Amino acid sequence: MRRAKISYRLVVFLAVFLFGIGFSLPSFLQTERGFKINLGLDLQGGLYMLLGVDNAAAVKSKIKSLASSLSYAIQKDNILIDRLLVRDESVEFDLLDALEAPKVDALLAEIKGLDIQKNALHYRLSFTDEELKNIANFALLQAVETIRTRLDEFGLAEPTVARQGEDKILVELAGIKTQEDEQRAKERITKAAVLQLMEVDDSKMSQASSMSEAEAASYGLVLMSDARDENLKYPLKAVPILDGSTLTDARVGFTDTSTYPVINFTLNSEGARKFADYTGANVGKRLAIVLDNKVYSAPSINERIGGGSGQITGAFTQEEARDVAVALRSGALLAPVKLLEQRSIGPSLGADSIRASTLALIGAAIFIVLFMVLYYGVAGVFADIAMLVNVLVVVAVMAMFGATLTLPGMAGLVLTVGMAVDANVIINERIRELLREGVKIRAAVEQGYKNAMSAIIDANITSLVTSIALYAYGTGAVKGFALTLGIGIVVSMITAIWGTHGMFDFFMSRMEKGDGTKFWLGYRRKNAVF
Repeated sequence: MRRAKISYRLVVFLAVFLFGIGFSLPSFLQTERGFKINLGLDLQGGLYMLLGVDNAAAVKSKIKSLASSLSYAIQKDNILIDRLLVRDESVEFDLLDALEAPKVDALLAEIKGLDIQKNALHYRLSFTDEELKNIANFALLQAVETIRTRLDEFGLAEPTVARQGEDKILVELAGIKTQEDEQRAKERITKAAVLQLMEVDDSKMSQASSMSEAEAASYGLVLMSDARDENLKYPLKAVPILDGSTLTDARVGFTDTSTYPVINFTLNSEGARKFADYTGANVGKRLAIVLDNKVYSAPSINERIGGGSGQITGAFTQEEARDVAVALRSGALLAPVKLLEQRSIGPSLGADSIRASTLALIGAAIFIVLFMVLYYGVAGVFADIAMLVNVLVVVAVMAMFGATLTLPGMAGLVLTVGMAVDANVIINERIRELLREGVKIRAAVEQGYKNAMSAIIDANITSLVTSIALYAYGTGAVKGFALTLGIGIVVSMITAIWGTHGMFDFFMSRMEKGDGTKFWLGYRRKNAVF
C-alpha cells in the first residue's frame, strides 16, 4: 500500500495556514497584544472633515519668506537700500547706489518665479502667474503631508488625509467619539505653527498700544500681541529675521527657573548662520520669538548666539507644550486651513455596518461551502479549506501592516471568499473533463491543474491590475476595497492552487483504490481506469 505523500506544496500551505492563524487571532479575539486590524471611520465611528487652503495667505507667507532671505543677502553683500517694504503680494525697496544695480540684478536673477519691475533705482518684486499656481499647489500638498505627519505623531491610528479635487483636503479620524477629542483634533489639524524670530523696535514701544495697523505699516512695522496679555502690543520689524522653514526639531523641556514646560527648538545650518550673524551684529536689541502671530518672549540680545538653538517660554500645560512641539516638528502650514464641512459619525452606525457585513460574509461562506461539498465531494472540501485559510491570511496580512478595514473593505473580503474557490472550480472541471476521456485519476489531477493554470493566472492578473489601479488612483473607501481585494487575489494563488494540489497529493494513494471519483470529485464515470 502506498503511503500518504507530503509534498512541498502541502508544506507551504500548512506554513501559510499557521501564519494566518497566528496573526489573525488578535484581530478576531481583540486581544491586547499582537497585531490587529484598525477599524475605519465607517465601522467604529469618528470625525469627517473637509478642509480648504487659504491661497492668499500662502502667497503672503512666501512674500515674507522672500523678504527675509533678500534682506539677509543684501546685508551680507553690504548693499545700501532704503527701507524694505513688504506688501501682501509684493516686496519693494529703493537702491541708494546705482553702481550696485548689477549686483542686485544678479542676486534677483537667481530667484525663480519672480516678476521684477524696475523703475530707475526702485524695485518691485512679485510672483509670476505660473509661480502663483505653483505656490497654491504646493500649499495644498504641504498641508496634506503636514496634517498627516501631525496626526501620526499624535498617535491616532491610521488617519485618512488625502487631497480631494483641486483645492480641498479630506480628513477622516476613526475613534473620535467625544466633543473634547473632536476639539483637540481640530486644533491639531488647523494650528498654523508658524515660528518667526522678529526684531523689536524699542523706539516705538511706548506708542504701540495706541498705534493703528496702518500707522505701523507706514514705519515698516507690524503689531503683535503678547501671548499672555492681549493688551500688550509689540512693534516688530515687518521682515522676519528667520522663519520656521529653517527649524529642524522642537522638544518639550523644563528649566530650573520655571514650573512651566518650555519648547526647545533647533535650526538648520542656514538658520544657525543667520541667527548667529544677526545676534552678533545687534547686541543690546530685543528679539521677539513669535508663534502664530503671538509674542511668547522678547529677550534682549546680550551676546552673539551660535549653535542654532532657541527656547519658547510661556504658561504652557504639558499637553499644550507637546502639541506645539509636534506641530513645529511636523512643519508649519504655509497657509491656514479652514473647515468647510464636518460630520460626526456615531459608533452605532459602525456596529450596524459590522453586523450586516459579518452576516453577509458568513452567509456567503456557508452557501459556498455547501455548494462545493455537494457538487465536488472531497475536492470541494479541499477548496473550502483553502477558502478559510485565504480569509485568515488576508486578515493576518492587513493586521501585520496595521491596515484599516472599512465597509468597502469588508465588501472586498466577501468578494474574495467567492474568488477564493473560483480557481478550484476551474481546476475540478478540467479534472472531470479528463476523467470523461478515460484518463487515469492521478494523471487527470496533474493534467487538470496544468490545463487550468493559464486561465487562472490570466483572470487573477487582470483582477490584480484592476485592484492596483483602484488603490493608486482611488481615495478613502475605494482604497480599502482595493487593498482587501488585492491581498485576497495574491493569497488565493497560494491557497487555491498549491494548497489544494498538496491535499490531492496527500490523498492520491487512497483516491486510486477503487472507483472513488464520485466521493473524491463528485463525478461517477463508467469503465473507470486506474
